[in-house]
Amino acid sequence: MNANDDLEKLIENLPVFLQEHLNQHPNKEQLIEIVLDLGRRPEARFVNGPEYLSQKIISWQDIDYVTKRISKFSNENRAGIERTLHRISCIRNRQFLINGLTCRVGRAVFGTISIIRDLLESGKSILILGKPGVGKTTIIREIARVLADEMEKRVIIIDTSNEIAGDSDIPHSGIGRARRMQVAKTELQHQVMIEAVENHMPQVIIIDEIGTELEVLAARTIAEKGVQLVGTTHGNCLKNLIKNPPLADLIGGIQYVTLSDEEAKRRGTQKSILERKAYPAFEIIIEINDQTSWTIHEDVKDSVDSFLRGSFLVGQIRQLSLNEKVIINSKRFHSLQNSFNKTRPNLSESVSLVAKNWAFMNQRQNEVSLKLRSKKLVIYPYSLSNNLLKEVLLKMDFKFVLTNEIRKADLVIGMKKHLKQNFRLTQLAQQKNIPIYSLNEISFYQVSKLIQYLCG
Repeated sequence: MNANDDLEKLIENLPVFLQEHLNQHPNKEQLIEIVLDLGRRPEARFVNGPEYLSQKIISWQDIDYVTKRISKFSNENRAGIERTLHRISCIRNRQFLINGLTCRVGRAVFGTISIIRDLLESGKSILILGKPGVGKTTIIREIARVLADEMEKRVIIIDTSNEIAGDSDIPHSGIGRARRMQVAKTELQHQVMIEAVENHMPQVIIIDEIGTELEVLAARTIAEKGVQLVGTTHGNCLKNLIKNPPLADLIGGIQYVTLSDEEAKRRGTQKSILERKAYPAFEIIIEINDQTSWTIHEDVKDSVDSFLRGSFLVGQIRQLSLNEKVIINSKRFHSLQNSFNKTRPNLSESVSLVAKNWAFMNQRQNEVSLKLRSKKLVIYPYSLSNNLLKEVLLKMDFKFVLTNEIRKADLVIGMKKHLKQNFRLTQLAQQKNIPIYSLNEISFYQVSKLIQYLCG
């Protein structure tokens, strides 16, 4: 990966005593931001941690020196440096005088999205999740360049804070041939999003930091017009998005549904459950764990539905190794603790997933799956109705035998609360390498979900 950061253009706008120190600093390339607060020592924040740049205290003159050499601050207290990606944010006192500056280094990193190149070529809308400072803006800047230059698509960037393409009227070369629409005020971002579709015929629209209900509505409108969306929003994972009411519509929205008695009994749930309202505006979600490890949900619809039902979320972990090789692993994520509203019936209490854990990690799942498919399975039921277990297994057309002797069993199935109390049973199973699966409650639905899980 190659980085273009124009760092010298940021350094030359700092007070002279800081310029000398930063130009000679051995970790200059790992610089994230510089903090200048009145009456405090100047601080630099690097990838591996912060450090002070000088013993000298920042004065009014130092802050004034910087603010006179950059562009004017917007209503959001942000400014920039011409033809660069750097962002300078200010802190004001009660008299609206600037008494603190955060100088954030902006970089165009080429090659950073090789890890998701196949997803871009799919043409599906992509939402990127990550906490502040993890590099979401850098990623979508590179996505814009790849889509515009290498895939030759008509790309328009909605650049609300001038972070993606810089603070100049001429956009930074880091976005390639993509076009940029600036937004006069943050609250007008949703209007500019719709204007871009109506006036400029884009194939792809890129939006940074979707955060309000109006912006979410605009994103849904754009998606329904057949335009590919690439956007970012704050949040560590899909669960955060589902639990955030203003943003939940990005993944279809969440609503309470009241089931009939018969349907609730068939599903093995309470009558009031949570369901997805509509089709998601974004078909793929990428969670940025760190710069080299990303979690991918390739089918947002299925991932959201799985979460709301309390079952596993299946996602990919993609990692970029030191030799720039992409390593892809598939992983199951538990969604057992689903606490949307404690005053209403908790979905996780009624649909708490079976097969919560392997009791013994040395027994692999594929070995048990093979036994299920290839031979008659010997099951030791513990504190569980034999008739219920037989009914499920017969309906699913499995060969099985129920036994009262644990030494003959291939696996143990029982109630979690009872299994915890029988230490002798778990110890014996461990000695014989027999896996134990636990159920939070007894129902046809829970047992059938367990058998489906065992079959992989």
